[in-house]
Amino acid sequence: MVTTTSKTIVISGYYGFKNSGDEAVLKSILTALEQEGQAAGVNINPVVLSIDPEWTEAMYGVKSVHRMKLGEVRQAIKESDGLISGGGSLLQDATSPKTIPYYLGILKLAQWLGKPTFIYAQGVGPVNRKLFHPMIRSVFRKCSYISVRDTQSGELLQTMGISADAIQVVPDPVMGLPLPDDKQEHSHGVLDGAALEDTQGERRIAADEGQAAKLEADPSASGAGASAGQIDQGDGHLPTIGISVRRWHPELKELQGIADGLKELAASRKVHLRFLPFHKPDDLEASRYIAELIGDVKSNGSEISYYVEEQQPQDMLREVSRCDVVLGMRLHSLIYAANRRVPLLGISYDPKIDHFLKRLGCEPVGSSEALDPDRLKSEIVKLLDGGQAWVTEHEAPIAELKREAALPARRIVEYLRHRG
Repeated sequence: MVTTTSKTIVISGYYGFKNSGDEAVLKSILTALEQEGQAAGVNINPVVLSIDPEWTEAMYGVKSVHRMKLGEVRQAIKESDGLISGGGSLLQDATSPKTIPYYLGILKLAQWLGKPTFIYAQGVGPVNRKLFHPMIRSVFRKCSYISVRDTQSGELLQTMGISADAIQVVPDPVMGLPLPDDKQEHSHGVLDGAALEDTQGERRIAADEGQAAKLEADPSASGAGASAGQIDQGDGHLPTIGISVRRWHPELKELQGIADGLKELAASRKVHLRFLPFHKPDDLEASRYIAELIGDVKSNGSEISYYVEEQQPQDMLREVSRCDVVLGMRLHSLIYAANRRVPLLGISYDPKIDHFLKRLGCEPVGSSEALDPDRLKSEIVKLLDGGQAWVTEHEAPIAELKREAALPARRIVEYLRHRG
């Protein structure tokens, strides 16, 4: 009989901002800690540092404190059995020079309080300011466990003086995030017949649901005049392209290139262009910008819609599962697609996109600096016509990433259990 003990763990990350990708990371970590804890006889009590503690508590059913209220953070850590930092791209200075000092400061506070600290599947870098290197080295050398989500992050840490033996390379936690109603998978990772049928059924009804969402979100959107009946075609649905975009290039070059490629695609065959904003309102604005450039697609029988009903991370995961192809700039749109075995194309604006695609054996279809609309259209057509071949080709790396996604949770639970 397994004796159950209780451990409280504080989790630090970019949480409570309602960014779909980061919230999915948190959900994945919480799920993995619960499952691994149950297997090991350890009851894990998470405390999440969040910008919106009330929302986080209501969403995940866990205790939360405000990430910017130092007194509350210190008390939570003091009363805990350890601190997790991650996942996500926390240690990078591309978005702000304040990001690294904040997350290192939380780790250092826990270490001052004598608590074990764990780095959970982080993406490290870019770190352009060299003054941060010794700060990272000093804090990480005192961590009880370090895992990163790609080889390049591990290599960067090694240049800062962290031993390669101390670093475990693992998948992004979201590769292990299930849907609540997932069917059982075979041991080799391929969905059984019932699950495949279920997924295909979800994709068939996506267009009808997309039409309702589109009309609710923007009745005047391009292509919004088509009826639900016009969406159905042949096998019951238009091929659905899930599109996740963001603003990055100052002149919006990548958005213009995407619009040109999708316009050519919609002119050549009937498709459903389904925009998936991961970070609202910014991504929704970028999506609408592209839709305006594309213009009318209804006259050719195509559709444009926006998914805006997301309430929690698994909602977006389910929406991605209903797509036939995913075109993504956001990292977690690509991770969601791989998780659900949906053929994908990535557009690189940051090295983390290239790193993830490389683990799948893929390359970006373009970048924020250079995107050929003709190539984009051609690659989407290839995946629409040969999607099952893509799934078969990439099944092995996807299955491996899904199997390994819970490794950090397992190591952390084992550490806490043996510590007594």
